[in-house]
Amino acid sequence: MTREISERELRNSSGEVMRALDIGETFVLTHNGVPVGELTPLRRRSFVPKATVLAAFANAPAVDPGQFRADVDTFADQNPAPGG
Repeated sequence: MTREISERELRNSSGEVMRALDIGETFVLTHNGVPVGELTPLRRRSFVPKATVLAAFANAPAVDPGQFRADVDTFADQNPAPGG
């Protein structure tokens, strides 16, 4: 459930907000009653054993690095200029 809070409430109750984020609650932050941002908890990283990862990819097809690069170049915009 998302809870709406003002910037004042965030400032005055930051500890409570941090604890709520820690248990998974999401907040919409408002300025003068207008939503301006969202505070969401980060996903927790979980350890996956190496053997599990290797087993998951054991039957995956081989990747040709040259063909992969060509495919990426075909579909991705390679222009580093902003708005370019």
